[in-house]
Amino acid sequence: MMMQWQHRTVVRDGVNLAVRQGGNPDGPTLVMVHGYPDNSETWDKLAEALWEDLHVVTYDVRGAGASSAPTAVSAYRLGELRDDLLAVIDAVSPAKPVHLLAHDWGSIQSWEAVTEPDAGRRLASFTSLSGPCLDHMGQRLRRRSSLASGLGQLAKSWYIGAFHLPGLAPMAWRLGLDRAWPDLLRRTEQLRVAPSPTQRRDGINGIALYRANMLPCLLHPRERHTRVPVQLLVALRDRYVGPELLDEVPRWAERVWRREMHTGHWGPLQAHPDITAGYMREFIAHIEGAPESPSLQRARVPAAPQPDSGKLVVITGAGSGIGEATALAFGARGATVLCTDIDGGAAERTAQHIVDAGGQALGRRADVANARSMEALARYVERELGAPDVVVNNAGVGLAGPLLDTSVKDWKQVLDVNLWGVIHGCRLFARQMIDQAKAGHIVNVSSASAYLPSKVLPAYATSKSAVLMLTECLRAELADQGIGVSAICPGIIDTPITGRTRFVGADDEEQARRRASAERFYRRRGFTPDRVAAAIVSAVEENRAEVPVSAEASGMRLVGRFSPALARRLARLDLTP
Repeated sequence: MMMQWQHRTVVRDGVNLAVRQGGNPDGPTLVMVHGYPDNSETWDKLAEALWEDLHVVTYDVRGAGASSAPTAVSAYRLGELRDDLLAVIDAVSPAKPVHLLAHDWGSIQSWEAVTEPDAGRRLASFTSLSGPCLDHMGQRLRRRSSLASGLGQLAKSWYIGAFHLPGLAPMAWRLGLDRAWPDLLRRTEQLRVAPSPTQRRDGINGIALYRANMLPCLLHPRERHTRVPVQLLVALRDRYVGPELLDEVPRWAERVWRREMHTGHWGPLQAHPDITAGYMREFIAHIEGAPESPSLQRARVPAAPQPDSGKLVVITGAGSGIGEATALAFGARGATVLCTDIDGGAAERTAQHIVDAGGQALGRRADVANARSMEALARYVERELGAPDVVVNNAGVGLAGPLLDTSVKDWKQVLDVNLWGVIHGCRLFARQMIDQAKAGHIVNVSSASAYLPSKVLPAYATSKSAVLMLTECLRAELADQGIGVSAICPGIIDTPITGRTRFVGADDEEQARRRASAERFYRRRGFTPDRVAAAIVSAVEENRAEVPVSAEASGMRLVGRFSPALARRLARLDLTP
């Protein structure tokens, strides 16, 4: 698409502001304010993605691009920058409030406008990218409980101190930082940007932003509240603005939505403009009167957030046992849980239990052994709910008995459910996480049987060993994407799978006897599914690679790793119930 910008100049108090506007003149107006050391062209990729839906406005802030550059440091105070923004808004949309999107220093100066008492007269919404309110930061530093993290952020922002040293930063720009800037972004942010003809001027002039505002705002912070709806797009790999700096925005804003992206500082603009554009369309549509989409509902920050508020958790085999307990655990932590099971009714019942307890959940039938069924599930999730934050591939079946008595049909059933079910869940939902720049987590439920060979469980142990290896491979593959992968290896757990395990080579009477005997043994062991669920939650929180659950699981892991000879001896024992 070739964007045809309309150029104009807005003059305020002797300063010329270079403004561009285009896109859909009948759509809502979106004003975008760039940061340092950028100019308005940094928005071009995102503007192109929004061109058909919105009336898009960008401008060069004072000192950048084609706008005027006052010489006095005092001319770059937040009050001046706020009034520039308001002048642009009055010029491009005098009759209707606009939606505001700002990045870095553009966001910092926009907070000054957003927190004015009459901000709602000009602003319909505000989306902030990597730019906190300096007054909010100052208030945070005043509290002892936030002092350590605040000082940590100041250490991260070492360059701010350098900007206050006379002559140092301007000299760096004059000595070639402007020419090196594109290569620096490529090395640190994995971005490819074209050199800007105004980069040196932008870099030098913008230093005044820091000198005019940082110390006064941090040392003498004001109480700055807003009733304007605020959306936070949080770059989790931001080298300059820590995500924790935005944690307290709900203290100052009445309505807040928060979305996290596994990107660097400029990633939402340059690397993932389509994702950011989708978030903007969703948010603006809602503010303009459309119902909240499910993903936007989850993004709304509640008054009393829980550990997993805003997250979508997809669980297979959630109709009973470990899957059900895990669904209930995540539901109690504030997550929205999609409970799936080959028994759709059981999945619905688990979801209803969560809802009855005050949580958010949905139930849906899915057959993990069937690729088409899992693909249909993935399409439903992507279309209706958005990419998941956590996926628990839990569904499984039990099978016991000698290999020579195990038919091809038996092998196919075990591998289709226990292994292919995990493969389907991993490949389909990991792709969604990557495509939506989500720092998600995948949990694959293996078994302690993966650690040791057994002549009693050849098919089952083989399938679970494969799950363990698959998990390790996938963990390595997805590490750079910010997606964690964990294998959970339960030991002897009292779940309904025990009563459904088939014993090959046994007639119906013997089958029933062995199942009853196994159930009695597992019941006496007394290790319940909720303890496995707690281990799964912990694995996600701590990004643990492998979690043996129960003493016997840990013991089997040690034997398998450090005494293969003993493991082979144990494999010869007949442990048939």
